[in-house]
Amino acid sequence: MLRGIPAWAPELADQGGGFKAEYFAPLARLEGGNFWFRARNALVVWALRKYFPDPDSLLEVGCGTGYVLSGIARTCPDTQLVGSEIFIDGLSFAAERVKSASFVQMDARRIPYAEEFDVVAAFDVIEHIEEDEIVLRNFWQALKPGGGVLLTVPQHQWLWSETDNYACHVRRYNATELHAKLGRAGFDVVRSTSFTALLLPAMALSRRGGSSDKPFDPHAEFNIPDALNRALGAVLAIERQLVRMGINFPMGGSRLVVARKRGSNAVQQNTQP
Repeated sequence: MLRGIPAWAPELADQGGGFKAEYFAPLARLEGGNFWFRARNALVVWALRKYFPDPDSLLEVGCGTGYVLSGIARTCPDTQLVGSEIFIDGLSFAAERVKSASFVQMDARRIPYAEEFDVVAAFDVIEHIEEDEIVLRNFWQALKPGGGVLLTVPQHQWLWSETDNYACHVRRYNATELHAKLGRAGFDVVRSTSFTALLLPAMALSRRGGSSDKPFDPHAEFNIPDALNRALGAVLAIERQLVRMGINFPMGGSRLVVARKRGSNAVQQNTQP
């Protein structure tokens, strides 16, 4: 136990890889008011309700400050929620934010559950981990028969910028790569679409158009005028409505994937998206 929380990887609780513990405090302060985090939450909650209605149990891997889990808790008040995070500092914020959930300190490369959950979710997590295919196989193991995963990841390697370095990303995905990895881990993709698609040109300009002699400001994408924050949120609300209507965007700053566990974890030969 660490700070009253079960710890499965205590040796990594303060210095785990893939992120930095000091990032949690500014995230907890800023994410609730930022258009992108709010839009991602709304999309995640919609996808959960549509593809996994009324799950008995859900594990969020890499729950961070608990922002997404708080939205899920409001939507699924009867679901047994477990949030996991490698950093104990993140779990302190999450436990305060989502009092109805249980929390564990855990390394996603060594998930200690087998056929335990209806849904395993990871929102902008696996891009931080070199061994992402091990993590996906662990998701498969943790799921009950017929269960599924709900994932979001950053997309398009050509969007790589100093922001990705700061965030400790290992990669940005493309759909073919992610679908193939899910297939090899024993999943069938049910739905896959880009999001932040309508803002992709603006995102590309902001990531590539900065002056190289200006110091990098990791909080610049948070510190935008209120009117612009609202306008960008409105654009993503329109995009979300199009996704709900069945439109799958081929390109966008991020990707949402819903996949179901197959009955066998055998490696699949056909890995086409």
